[in-house]
Amino acid sequence: MRNQFFRRALWTVMGMMLVMSGCSGGGTEGSTEIPAPEKSGPPKQGGTITIAYKQEPDTFDVHKSNGASVTDELAGLMGGTLVYVDPVTREIKPYLAESYKISPDGKMWTFTIRSGITFSDGTPLTAKTFKETFDRILDPKTQAKATQAMLESLKEVKAPDDQTLILELKEPFAPLLLNLSVPGWLQPLSVKAIEEAGPDYGRHPLGVGPWKLESWQPGQSITFARNDKFKWPEPFYENQGPVRPDKLVAKFIIDYQTTMAALDSGTIDVALNVQAKDAKKYRNSDKFEVLEKMRSGIGLFLEMNMKTEALRDVQVRKALNMAINKQAIIQAALQGEGEVAHSLLPPTFFGFDKAVEELDYKFNQEEAKKLLDKAGWKVNAEGIREKNGQTLSLTLLSRERQAKESQLVQSMLGELGIKVKINSMEPGAMLDTAIKGDFDLTVMAYDHIDPDIFYMFFHSSQIGGFNFSSIKDAKLDELAELGRRTVDPEARKQVYSEAQRYMIEQAYIIPIYIDKQFFVVNKRVKGIKVSQDRLLFNDAWVDQ
Repeated sequence: MRNQFFRRALWTVMGMMLVMSGCSGGGTEGSTEIPAPEKSGPPKQGGTITIAYKQEPDTFDVHKSNGASVTDELAGLMGGTLVYVDPVTREIKPYLAESYKISPDGKMWTFTIRSGITFSDGTPLTAKTFKETFDRILDPKTQAKATQAMLESLKEVKAPDDQTLILELKEPFAPLLLNLSVPGWLQPLSVKAIEEAGPDYGRHPLGVGPWKLESWQPGQSITFARNDKFKWPEPFYENQGPVRPDKLVAKFIIDYQTTMAALDSGTIDVALNVQAKDAKKYRNSDKFEVLEKMRSGIGLFLEMNMKTEALRDVQVRKALNMAINKQAIIQAALQGEGEVAHSLLPPTFFGFDKAVEELDYKFNQEEAKKLLDKAGWKVNAEGIREKNGQTLSLTLLSRERQAKESQLVQSMLGELGIKVKINSMEPGAMLDTAIKGDFDLTVMAYDHIDPDIFYMFFHSSQIGGFNFSSIKDAKLDELAELGRRTVDPEARKQVYSEAQRYMIEQAYIIPIYIDKQFFVVNKRVKGIKVSQDRLLFNDAWVDQ
C-alpha cells in the first residue's frame, strides 16, 4: 500500500473518508449529515462562495498527486464516482453506475454505467472511460501514489460494451466499494484530455462534476466555475440541476488567525475546522451560522513506538494508558466539545464493539505507578523513573494545533515520573517524521468510516508507511487481513470486535477523544451541508 494516499487518514490536516455497507460487507449506524443553514426566500442564481483552505493542491492530475486531502476535496468538485455514500443512511448506492452486482465469491463486480453523462466538454462517459482510468492508476509507469492503493485488489478491468464495467478481483476485498465512492481520487478521467494536455493536464483537468476549473493562481487561490451541462447530482440533493452560484473560490490561508480575520471581514464566506472556543462565539452571531459534526474517526490518540525498548513492555504501555485523564483533556482542550474515545474505532463505525467502553483502561495513576514499579522502573532521587541506569525519558511528536493536549499528556505522565519532551512540528514535517519512526510517542488523528483503518495503521506491511509504531504482531496482521477479505457483514463485525479487544489487551495505543468539527459560514451563503468528510454545495446559493 502506498504511503501518500493515506495522508487523509491522519489528520483533518490530511484526513480520509469513506463508508462501508450492504453487500460491500459493512455499514454504520446513525446520521452525520448536518442541516443546512435556514433559508431566506427562494434560492437565487449567481454569486461567488469563497472558502479558506490551509493547504494548496499539488496537481489536479489526481493520479500524480502526493495524496494531500485538499487535492481530493477540490478535485472532487469536478468529479463523480461509480457509487456514492448516502449522507443520512450511510449506505453505498449507485451513482454514475445505475446498478451493480457482486458475485457470490466476491471476486467479480459488474457495474452498469448510466447513459447521458458527459464531461464538461461534452465527451460521453462510458464503461471504457472507467477502464482507461483504472488501468492508468494500476500502470506502474503512472506512479499513482495517491490512488493505486485504493485499487490494489484489482486483477483486471474489462469494458465489453459502453455500459458494462467488470472489475475482477484477486480475492474478496470488502473496502473496495467504499473506495469507489471517493469523488476526487477515483473519478473517471478523460484519456483524450490527458493526452492533449500532456504534462500540463494537472492544471487543465476535465471532469463530469458540477464545477470546472476556471483559473489557478499559485499560492493564492483556485477559482471554479459552474458546469452548466451538469444535470445528474446525487438524488439526496434538493437541487437536481447545475449548481446555483457562478463561482466557487478556494483561497489559501495558512495561518488560522488570519483565516478567522478574513471571515470576520467578509473576505471569505466559509472557515473550515474552526476551534471549539471560537465556534462558541460565532454561535451567538447574527452574521454567521455554525455547522458542526462529530468527527468520523478519532480526533486524538497516542501511538507508542515499538522501537523504543521501554514501550515494548506491555505493562509500561498499560501504565501509560491509565495515566491519561481523557475527560480532563476534553474539558481543557476542547471546551468540553468532544467524547471520550475507547477504541481505534468511534461508536458510529461499522464494527464498533460497545464492550470496549468497559474494557478500556480507566484513569488510575496509582495503579499505573504500581505497574511501572512491577516492570522495574523505579523513581530515582530526581523523581524520574529509572531502570538499569536508564531514565524513562520519552519524546512526544506533536503539532501546534494540539499543543495544549500535548502539554497535558506531558504533565500527566510527569506525575508518574516519566520525563516527556515535546517535539512540535508543522503537519507535513510531522507526518514525514512519523513515517520515519523518529519518536517515542506521537499524537495522531484520522478521518475515515471503515474499520479497515486497522490494516492501514497497524498491519506489519505498513511499517515504513503508516504503521508509525512499527507494530509487528502476527495476530493483529491476521485480523486486519481477515477484516478485508470478509464480505459477510456479521462475520466482518466479529472480526473487528476481536481486533478492538486485542488492541486493548496489548495496549498498543491510547485513544483519547472524538472531537466535534466546526465550520463557520457567512449567512449570506445558504444551503451548504456537511457530509462525513466534506462540504456539499449542490443546494447552496448566495443571497446577494
